[in-house]
Amino acid sequence: GDTPYENAQFLLFLCAVIKAVDDYQDLLRISVATAGNDHRLGANEAPPAVVSIFLGDELTAILEAIEKDLPYAGKEKTTLKLGVDVLPKFPRDTTDRNRTSPFAFTGNKFEFRMLGSANSISCTNIMLNSAVAESLKIYADRLEKAEDFETALHDMIKKTIKDHKRILFNGNGYDDKWIKEAEKRGLCNYRTTPDCMPHLLDKKNVAMLTAHKVFTEKELESRCEIMLDNYCKTVVIEANTMSDMVRKQILPAVEKYLGEVSKTALTKQQVAPNASSVYEKETITKLSALTEQIFVACKDLENAVIRLAENKNTIEESYAIRDTVLGKMSALRVAVDEAETLVDETYWPFPSYCDLLFGVR
Repeated sequence: GDTPYENAQFLLFLCAVIKAVDDYQDLLRISVATAGNDHRLGANEAPPAVVSIFLGDELTAILEAIEKDLPYAGKEKTTLKLGVDVLPKFPRDTTDRNRTSPFAFTGNKFEFRMLGSANSISCTNIMLNSAVAESLKIYADRLEKAEDFETALHDMIKKTIKDHKRILFNGNGYDDKWIKEAEKRGLCNYRTTPDCMPHLLDKKNVAMLTAHKVFTEKELESRCEIMLDNYCKTVVIEANTMSDMVRKQILPAVEKYLGEVSKTALTKQQVAPNASSVYEKETITKLSALTEQIFVACKDLENAVIRLAENKNTIEESYAIRDTVLGKMSALRVAVDEAETLVDETYWPFPSYCDLLFGVR
């Protein structure tokens, strides 16, 4: 801000957001939890599943100076005191690294980047606004009782920075070292919807959301059940679709191409017995093995889906999907992807990756 009052106000609300995101990082992850977004987070220009805040080097240095009562190098080595000094002008961070941050400060606003394009922002807004409101409520209770407002504000902001700086990270969110560092800091790393969704009913989350009259406990239980049920149904539909594609289109296409290659090999031997047919023989051998691998993987996937009915409730079903079905789907995809590289594209029933990425027909 341009005045000491605006400086203190900015830092107060900044710390309220930092505290809210750290205290309720699980709720922010829950607010973006879907079967599709589980694949997106951590890849393809999306932030990782670990919630962290990017502030940029300049603003981070200012907070560190306030926390430790040390001189701030960017302002003639002066010690910043809330309500007295005006914050120095700090440039908007332009580094690409903040593109990997789930929650980034970009000069005059925060950007939340974990939400998938197909999902509504409403749940995220509910969780974030409620969490920030909780932080501000705690701050207001302390400041209204303070004898020296400025000293209390300064001490409270220092304590917030010290207690919640673990959530601040300005580096590369895709780096494996960050995942290990986040674990050391005690940050949540919920990779899948079944990992995070049950935490909606954690005592601290229920207490906060009911205290602000956002949800009742029954409403939270209902939302948890509905979102897990939606996750389960989505993955089961995808698994059944995958099985249908394999049985009705991919396996017949591979078998048809195998037949054509076999005919070619026989014809070559009949016309020119001494002609080499190494390509045909190796292709037939590889595709025959892959055909069996695809068939077995498809049956395994179908059986895993059938066994989901044995689970007693939606949470158990979601765990079974996470631990079994998703792995079976990945194994089937690996075999099919390898077969695609060996089959003539005129026989393949779907557009190839090359067609999808580089060609329009």
